[in-house]
Amino acid sequence: MNSLKNSFQNILYYPSAIVGMLVVFLLVFTAIYAMVKIPYNEAIRLWRGGEEIWYQNPKFAPPAWINFFSSKKYAESFAVRTSDGTMTKEVTPGAEGTSSMAVSYTFDFSYDYYPQELILYLSSTYDEKQPFISAEWLTPDGRQIRIVNLALNQKQTYRFSQDEKLRTRLRTDDVIPQLFSDPETGDLIRGKYQLSITGTTFEPDSDINAEFVFHGQVYGLAGTDQARRDLVVPLLWGAPVALAFGLIASLGTSVLTMVIAAVGTWYGGWIDELIQRITEINLVLPFLSILIMIGTFYSRSIWVILGATIVLSIFTGAIKGYRSIFVQVKESAYIEAARAYGASNPRIVFFYLIPRMIPLLIPGLVSAVPAFVFLEASLAVLGLGDPVLPTWGKIIQDANSNGALYRGYYYWILEPAVLLMATGLGFAMLGFALDRIFNPKLRDV
Repeated sequence: MNSLKNSFQNILYYPSAIVGMLVVFLLVFTAIYAMVKIPYNEAIRLWRGGEEIWYQNPKFAPPAWINFFSSKKYAESFAVRTSDGTMTKEVTPGAEGTSSMAVSYTFDFSYDYYPQELILYLSSTYDEKQPFISAEWLTPDGRQIRIVNLALNQKQTYRFSQDEKLRTRLRTDDVIPQLFSDPETGDLIRGKYQLSITGTTFEPDSDINAEFVFHGQVYGLAGTDQARRDLVVPLLWGAPVALAFGLIASLGTSVLTMVIAAVGTWYGGWIDELIQRITEINLVLPFLSILIMIGTFYSRSIWVILGATIVLSIFTGAIKGYRSIFVQVKESAYIEAARAYGASNPRIVFFYLIPRMIPLLIPGLVSAVPAFVFLEASLAVLGLGDPVLPTWGKIIQDANSNGALYRGYYYWILEPAVLLMATGLGFAMLGFALDRIFNPKLRDV
């Protein structure tokens, strides 16, 4: 134990190990933050949610921070509503139970690109007589554009770009640019715009609420996908999924491989022969093809795939490597001494043979984590990822199936790809440094 402690203290002398540990600690912190900030059930609900959850987000929107690297600024998304006070609402009572309502919202538009869409979500309460509203658009140059007159249902959605009457009034097929442009020159007008809604209710308890959604060209820290989902959710939750899969698979295969090799070497005979034959058969089995068949015909659950991965990765060439070392350790003097004072076979295996291999086990265990992380991502890219959990591989699979590269949505693939590369780099740098520390032949390399 003292030698292990001293070896770990030597990590600080290797810059690559320090960098690797920083990356790993950052990934662990991200995983913990994701599980605390977005609990498991909430993450699944958000990932599987549709328009009812993500209606405020634009589709295929790059992250907002790209504006820092672009000379021309993309419109950022926002949403305001009367229910939380972000849109001002004034109600004036009238005669015979009627009342008039005025809702307005003013915002500064200082971008170089038009928004994707403008949407009004309207809701009203009434018994028999429907409330009536009228919406106007006020531009920085003083123009007032009548948008729509509506007799409201209890819930109603109005999309500016899909109103045929508005297209006719503006004499254009593309409404959104016309609302932000000079009608004479067609140039984009920057400045303060105002949406003004006036309404009338005809019953004492009748009410009107409005929500204005501005779908810009960019959104949030990570952007959105084809289903309007905020990519922050799968990017954050991809960390605990990747670490859990990689660490459990690496630890399970490394420890079980070493234990089975030790048992076969010590007991010998038919036990050792059986282990070697199983290993030789497993070496010629198509590992990835078997996982694909399991995912296709049985289950795509990440835990089923993890179990199959561990089982298929136990009997590999590492067993023969461990066996060759255990054969030498078996003949050591301290093993003969243990047998002389009556130590049982299990005690010798677990307290004398295996501990000698731990210094060799640790670097291999750490270095193997990225391989299993990439395996999980690869299966997801092939369409065999967990259908419930949001993962980095699932983001890439969605991006690929929606032609992200061909349509210029590079962020959609680059964000999970960078995280996968950072994970691989962090564990690889730490694993190689540990290999140099625990392997005397590599200390001077």
